[in-house]
Amino acid sequence: MGKIKIPDNVRDVIIIGGGPAGFTAGIYASRAGLRTLLIEGGATMSQISYSEMVENYPGFPEGIGGFDLVERFRKQAAKFGTETVAADATSIEKNADPAAPVWDISAGGVIYRALAVIIATGTSWRKLGVPGEDAFVGRGISYCATCDAPFFRNRTVAVVGGGDTAVQEAVYLTNFAEKVTIIHRRDRLRAAAVLRDRAMANPKIDFAWNSVVEEIRGNDGVTSILIRNVQAPDEKREIPVDGVFLLIGLEPNTGFLRGTVDLDEDGYILTDASMRTSSGGVFACGDCRSTPLRQVVTACGDGATAAVSAQHYIESLKGESY
Repeated sequence: MGKIKIPDNVRDVIIIGGGPAGFTAGIYASRAGLRTLLIEGGATMSQISYSEMVENYPGFPEGIGGFDLVERFRKQAAKFGTETVAADATSIEKNADPAAPVWDISAGGVIYRALAVIIATGTSWRKLGVPGEDAFVGRGISYCATCDAPFFRNRTVAVVGGGDTAVQEAVYLTNFAEKVTIIHRRDRLRAAAVLRDRAMANPKIDFAWNSVVEEIRGNDGVTSILIRNVQAPDEKREIPVDGVFLLIGLEPNTGFLRGTVDLDEDGYILTDASMRTSSGGVFACGDCRSTPLRQVVTACGDGATAAVSAQHYIESLKGESY
């Protein structure tokens, strides 16, 4: 492809999302000399920012707070020249000019333009929407047993959910907690048979069948949950717990991308191994894409790959391929 004339108001790459994947992409893109803008959510933070302690990210044997880790990513990206703006992206559209294949990103009422876009919008926890849930996030409520299980060593916890993730995480929690109660709205688990059998055979796990959480209670931290029997609505009971793991699923933050890139049935972005989406010039990385593992370390790897792929795409557009 021959060289194209790039308007002055067009950046090389815009990254949408300010978590580990987005900032890693910013680090790699900026170090490659690309004019890079990162648009992070104006009203939201990366999920990992809510984690009290991250102990499984390499290089921090004593652990590091999730918020502090993201701030380090932010400072490193800024050091290499990544610009940031706090706004919520609402759409991306391909510019109609065939001579300059530019993407228009609408965020916070402003249109930003770039040759390439990297989507790193992550996911949101599916919430119960009950009293006490928001008040105790990080103070007894967790959405990730892999992240936070060690903080509940020799304590009593509840797991809400009955699918593969909930049951697998409940079994994992028994490596730390003294007792784990699985709360499920039906009378049997939805998880795969091998996981069901493992949970049923574990002496540390008991079950609250046909039950839903009505309220999460506590003072400085969680002290109990109130549950209701769905088959007998007037039947409620309070269970003393030190922590509650809400594992009823994730929701990718990709609603604004429908019709722009291909998504799977759950709304996650489909990419190839180079993080390319179905739309030329649009890449995706981290938890918002269809991937078997969603951890900080994998998000960072995705971000680096997406940035390098975007670099090669932009160099091709500019006629600067090596």
